[in-house]
Amino acid sequence: MSERLDSRSLTLFLAVADALSFRQAAETLHLSQPPLSRAIRELEARLGVQLFDRNTKGVALTAAGERLLPYARNIARMLRDAEAAVATKGLPSNLRVGLTSAVEPVWFRGLAERMQASHPATMVSTASDTSPRLIRQLRAGKLDAAFIALPTEVHGLDVLELDRLPMIAAIHSNHALAKRRTVGLADLARQPVFWFERARQPAFYDHCQTVFVRHGFAPSKLKEPADHHVLLADVANGRGIALLPKSFTTFRRAGVVYRPLAEGEELSVGIGLALPSDRTDIRDILVAAARPKRPA
Repeated sequence: MSERLDSRSLTLFLAVADALSFRQAAETLHLSQPPLSRAIRELEARLGVQLFDRNTKGVALTAAGERLLPYARNIARMLRDAEAAVATKGLPSNLRVGLTSAVEPVWFRGLAERMQASHPATMVSTASDTSPRLIRQLRAGKLDAAFIALPTEVHGLDVLELDRLPMIAAIHSNHALAKRRTVGLADLARQPVFWFERARQPAFYDHCQTVFVRHGFAPSKLKEPADHHVLLADVANGRGIALLPKSFTTFRRAGVVYRPLAEGEELSVGIGLALPSDRTDIRDILVAAARPKRPA
């Protein structure tokens, strides 16, 4: 397949072409909508044509999109036939999956159970760690795949972004800022703020630092405990404010309230599936089992 077209791009194109809706296509693919929209824009840029007309009424194929559609369907069918022709075995008897510790475990709730239910002959084991360590374990062959926080350096591995979680603020319930519906970085400038060490997630740390500099945010930083339960206990005791992915809002603790952060989208953390490029046998199964959940 050419450098401008690949099987994943065609799969995404077909999903949007069939649904004529980025939202519905994203749900079908078990993706969040922004990564799907970006992937389609990148495909259009590589091809040098617009494949979809986007307007307030919805999505429609352009003339170029209509021309591509039958070829995309034929290629997808041939790929399915080829995979079926060469498949000699199912999933491995043991599947080792890493889970990033950067987000609240609720995001992964039921993942192993769904895998086990759909593939009972495969024993699924999970291990939680920082994303850089999970990447090292993947490269060393100690894991088959890993759900990691993004951005993370992943040279030599395939990564599929599945979700994106905006950052929120965890505040003591009696703090003056707890009365606000939304808080901004400027509101936290004079507050002690828990923040993680760069070694735990270098790429994401650097990304956040860029956002902080852009907004002139230089708070008094407290070392963030690695254990999220300890961190929230510190917030409940009034030691400081924590900035956390939105998945934490499902975790209720007395003395802690969560407030949206005005710059939360800029500081958002992605969740991606990382795996070796030759492990396509487990990619789609893991994506389906993950079924990203966004806390309300």
